[in-house]
Amino acid sequence: MKYYLVIALILSAVLVGCNPAPHSESSTTEDPNLSVETDDGVKMIPIETPVGEFKVWTKRVGESPTMKVLLLHGGPGMSHLQYFNFKDYFPQENIEFIWYDQLGSALSDQPEDTTLWTIERFVDEVEQVRQALGLNKDNFYLLGQSWGGMLSMEYAFRHQDKLKGLIICNMMSSLDEYEKYAKEVLGPQMPDDVFAELMEIEKNEDFENPRYMELLMEHHYPQHVLRMPLDEWPAEINQTLEQVNPNVYVYMQGHSEFGITPGASLEGWDVRDQLKEITVPTLVVGGTHDTMDPKHMEWMSKEVANGRFLLCPNGSHLSQYDDPEHFFPGVIQFIKDVDTGQF
Repeated sequence: MKYYLVIALILSAVLVGCNPAPHSESSTTEDPNLSVETDDGVKMIPIETPVGEFKVWTKRVGESPTMKVLLLHGGPGMSHLQYFNFKDYFPQENIEFIWYDQLGSALSDQPEDTTLWTIERFVDEVEQVRQALGLNKDNFYLLGQSWGGMLSMEYAFRHQDKLKGLIICNMMSSLDEYEKYAKEVLGPQMPDDVFAELMEIEKNEDFENPRYMELLMEHHYPQHVLRMPLDEWPAEINQTLEQVNPNVYVYMQGHSEFGITPGASLEGWDVRDQLKEITVPTLVVGGTHDTMDPKHMEWMSKEVANGRFLLCPNGSHLSQYDDPEHFFPGVIQFIKDVDTGQF
């Protein structure tokens, strides 16, 4: 979860000229006041907040009366582009999906009021998006990855009566456990001197030190975030990293790769004891090489009342890109099993 901001800062220096131009299919620039769906599926949805009304961007792809998947991106403050390759898998299976930029992200409004950046406010936003899109318990699947996985769990705690199925991707149910896994399991996989240097930089909060980025680029990101050489990362992933809104990201999580910064709004988040409250059919997805502990995610699938676990053996944090051979068949099978009553 913590790698987004760091990579965003280095992309222009390292990857310029290494990737094709960003795609244009989902970079629609319709009238920002638009509140009805256009022919190409775009809808700007008005969102009521405690500090006024804003608009968020959505785009519907495909059409299905009973299988509609709303995608919650990571970050916070990232964009729908992390799911760009879903267009190559879901439509062929007659599964409808909705790209969606959360408030503060990419093509949606980006207010600067930090009181908006809370879990509770984001949950309320998702519920307003659901209503605007006409999603309900007969057709509504919610899929969230990383921060989006956190948000999907929190939504289910409050609104699972609106859900047909829940898909939690590459996210643990405790940030303390995430930090423990990062420092006690993933960190020691690096050379001792590398990990020691990273921990010293973190101790000194010297996150602008270029060595921090350099070490992570070589020893962490291509191993646990997206298992490809950095200069081969898809253009849409580079673009979503470049679009990250640091005002949201830093406020909620901080700068560190190995834990949540003290004082960040997500500090102390832990819902392990609440998982048993989720009774809707639930799929938990993890990657063997993930930044998140796959054993913890498998445990999560057993804590919820009606769970299934999908392990992507070749995957890391973005398993839809580095292990699509396991990610998409498993997710599609879950959606169809729930739809046909075979789950």
